[in-house]
Amino acid sequence: LEISQAVDEGAHAVLIVDQAGWHVTPKLKVPDNITLLYLPPRSPELNPVESLWQFMRENWLSNRIFKDYDDIVSHCCDAWNKLVAQPWKIMSIGMRDWAHRF
Repeated sequence: LEISQAVDEGAHAVLIVDQAGWHVTPKLKVPDNITLLYLPPRSPELNPVESLWQFMRENWLSNRIFKDYDDIVSHCCDAWNKLVAQPWKIMSIGMRDWAHRF
């Protein structure tokens, strides 16, 4: 709904999403001014966030034993905050050379 409200009146938005269950459920109500465009299955190279998750796993979340659920959440939040503090890192990980050729 928030994306829909940010679309100019008379305009239409195309939102590119993966095929996660919450994106394809019939329960999802897509506003009339938005069209969902689904990425092909098993194509992480098209979804830059997959590379961000991989980076966080490789650098801050792997090879550890978590004490409990709260410990997992705490480490995930810490990893996320470290990443958010490095916008240049997010840009470099998410950049796709093939998408910026003219």
